[in-house]
Amino acid sequence: MRPIRRLPIDECRNLNTPDRTLSAAPLHALPMNRPINWFEIPALDLNRASAFYENILAVTLNRGEEGPASLAVFPFDRDHATGGCLRQGPGMKPSAEGAVVYLNAGPSLDAALARIAPAGGSIVQPRTELPPGVGAFAHILDTEGNKVGLHAYA
Repeated sequence: MRPIRRLPIDECRNLNTPDRTLSAAPLHALPMNRPINWFEIPALDLNRASAFYENILAVTLNRGEEGPASLAVFPFDRDHATGGCLRQGPGMKPSAEGAVVYLNAGPSLDAALARIAPAGGSIVQPRTELPPGVGAFAHILDTEGNKVGLHAYA
């Protein structure tokens, strides 16, 4: 496992890169036409959860601290996409019930789904085709017990 580099949240915000940031709200005005501007997926073990998502999505999460909470932020372009993170801390309880966050599975949903079981998760709703041009989705349970959606156009 690669070593974890923890940064204080203020330092992470100052990285000011398009795809590796904690909340962009203090730095940039978010477009008002986005109904959702941030999401958090609860984690009991941030190392385990980060490894799971980095493996299945083939991305690197940016680690940081915010008060008593630890965060692992998904890469995003703050000018064109909604950002979000894994969060471990007080009040964060994983759940397979309630709202479902859909993550971009990249160019191939099938490739991401093939990495779920080896990474410690499970598929609870297999690939489901959407209307033409909209792609496909699946629901998974992550290593923390959260139900999460994956979506791709292929």
